[in-house]
Amino acid sequence: MLAAGKPLTLERMVTLFPEDQQPHRDAVRAALEAIATDCETRGIELRELASGFRFQVKQDMAPWVAHINHWPLLSKNRLGW
Repeated sequence: MLAAGKPLTLERMVTLFPEDQQPHRDAVRAALEAIATDCETRGIELRELASGFRFQVKQDMAPWVAHINHWPLLSKNRLGW
């Protein structure tokens, strides 16, 4: 999900497995619920949207991550590479 670049539907997640090893939708949903529960004590959450599931930063963490997009990109030259 982190590398997908967009929310993933339950159906899409099932198709990511080889055809002869695809889990039942209920098993995938149960795994997603377990992950969501595990994230309750972390700064991220697994959210189900109309377009699928995605990880996102929790709202109460917004002040900590709001400035990330404002950090300058460092070139290899500035990094000394």
